[in-house]
Amino acid sequence: MSARPISRRRLLCSGLAAASLGHPFLQLHAQQASRELFTLGVASGTPRPDGMVLWTRLAPEPLQAGGMGDAPVDVRWEVAEDERFRRIAAKGTATATAELAHSVHVEVQGLQPGRPYWYRFTAGGARSPVGRTRTAPAEGDEAAQAIRFAFASCQQYEQGYYAAYRDMAAQPLDFVVHLGDYIYESSWGSRHVRRHEGGIPTQLAEFRDRYALYKTDAHLQAAHAAFPWLVTWDDHEVANDYTDDVSPRTIDPAQFLAIRAAAYQAWYEHMPVPASMRPRGADATIYGRHRFGRMLDLLLLDGRQYRSHHACLAGRSASPLADCADRSAPERSFLGAKQEAWLANELAAPPARWTVVAQPTLLAEADRKRGPEHGYWMDGWDGYAASRTRLLDALAANKARGGDALVVSGDVHAFWAADLRREPEGPAIATEFVGGAITSEGPSAASVANMLAKNEHLRYGRADKRGYALMTLDARGCAVEFRAVDDEKNADSAVAPMARFSVARGAPGVHLETT
Repeated sequence: MSARPISRRRLLCSGLAAASLGHPFLQLHAQQASRELFTLGVASGTPRPDGMVLWTRLAPEPLQAGGMGDAPVDVRWEVAEDERFRRIAAKGTATATAELAHSVHVEVQGLQPGRPYWYRFTAGGARSPVGRTRTAPAEGDEAAQAIRFAFASCQQYEQGYYAAYRDMAAQPLDFVVHLGDYIYESSWGSRHVRRHEGGIPTQLAEFRDRYALYKTDAHLQAAHAAFPWLVTWDDHEVANDYTDDVSPRTIDPAQFLAIRAAAYQAWYEHMPVPASMRPRGADATIYGRHRFGRMLDLLLLDGRQYRSHHACLAGRSASPLADCADRSAPERSFLGAKQEAWLANELAAPPARWTVVAQPTLLAEADRKRGPEHGYWMDGWDGYAASRTRLLDALAANKARGGDALVVSGDVHAFWAADLRREPEGPAIATEFVGGAITSEGPSAASVANMLAKNEHLRYGRADKRGYALMTLDARGCAVEFRAVDDEKNADSAVAPMARFSVARGAPGVHLETT
């Protein structure tokens, strides 16, 4: 089935999102035939041992401000131990309001740890597709059961179809991590296969419509309906290359913070996240620790909201390669002082078997300039060298963490595997994997080859394919698989393994298994 956008009035939820879980097409009551409510599908997220967040949004006219008007609507929800809903584990009613674009975020509690559940919503006589989710293992669970998750980022809607999500939805996963650029505010790239509606969003209604457009994709809905997600953001959810309170396009802080407030609000309305992440104006706390038994601590970071402004650049663009002393200034921070302190405290705490730091962009140093001179991309961690050093020092200082620490990253539209070192010739203290891009166009083969030649700790790089990554963790080691889409311009494209890697417990460093 092609995942092309549908008409504004067509029932989306009865498509691939339901079919991917083996459910028949869901029928609405006759009186609701022209008022399909669940066009944006269902989702779950932030899994805990006793529950998770369930999400949906009522939107009979998803690309025309939702079409719900101003009245609140009661939405019934059910969680079951079986996909036929014969054994109901929890149920209740939430209220969808115009203030939140008639989205609902149900924080379910009282479930059993480490097992699958199924859920659905009902409103106005219409029933949603069924979603499948899973609770996290109990925090003290010593069972050496493997944890398997996917991580992905960068899904520019115009540049390709979401075949990668079709493949992801068929995988046996515990959860998905999305590392940012869920939407793109701007249009760019070549050979577009579909189009954004409207220009660059700056108002809340415009950001809502952009999210709705992306979420009409049936393959994306299928991946949301199949597993719980953990999500962070990068820049394109707001504005390209923004830092804290300015962007290259909007340098007046007051004007930009109004845009950021609208963007953060729309992000919250469309993500399966708890009320604690709801923005207060232009501020929202989304970083945090997520524990999965004794196997995994996943530390999810926010790399945009608190960061220092770009160094070494005289103009508005963050794209030119540059170098200067300011990029290593100790006061500069990628994460902000408060988040850095929180992260250092988490890394000093008693660990699980594995620690995964999930954050938006390539952490490893990457000298990108061709020839003997040095040049760095100031919008990445290379523009915040002291902040990166503090993170690596914290991993090295806490050997129980550092020995079994992994970093998963996105943003750069390429697949990378890297050894993370404090000094160029020093030992690896952690291992990084960048999972490509779902659709967004990547750098040239020449650029990747240059980076591999100039940065020997970058052990693998490829940017000619789109896709995502799978990570499996157990008591013995870590296995990573890069999965590539044959042709992202084809909605029915095949997806297959491109490379496999392993990392042994207590021995950080990339080991290429197969290509």
